[in-house]
Amino acid sequence: MDAISVREATGGTTPEVRDEGAKLLRLHGSLADLGLRAELREHMPALLVHRPDVGLPLWVFVGYGGAYFSWQSAEKRHPVCDVPGAALALADYITGRIF
Repeated sequence: MDAISVREATGGTTPEVRDEGAKLLRLHGSLADLGLRAELREHMPALLVHRPDVGLPLWVFVGYGGAYFSWQSAEKRHPVCDVPGAALALADYITGRIF
């Protein structure tokens, strides 16, 4: 019997990646509730958040051991236990209300 990797055995994702995906999915829903457009990437545990006007989109990741949503090269972050607050923080950030 051939040895397979954990990634192959779990259908291409590890439990950590699936957990990150679930957190990002909840954030995606909160951003949609605010009228912001975001895309989940199937093979990448990240959320692509589009700015409402002109500008490059923002990548959001789950970092710091799964405890925070982070963006802007991890300079900005918000606890994953407060998804609505994270969505509001991102909305303020991408609309230029805070820097």
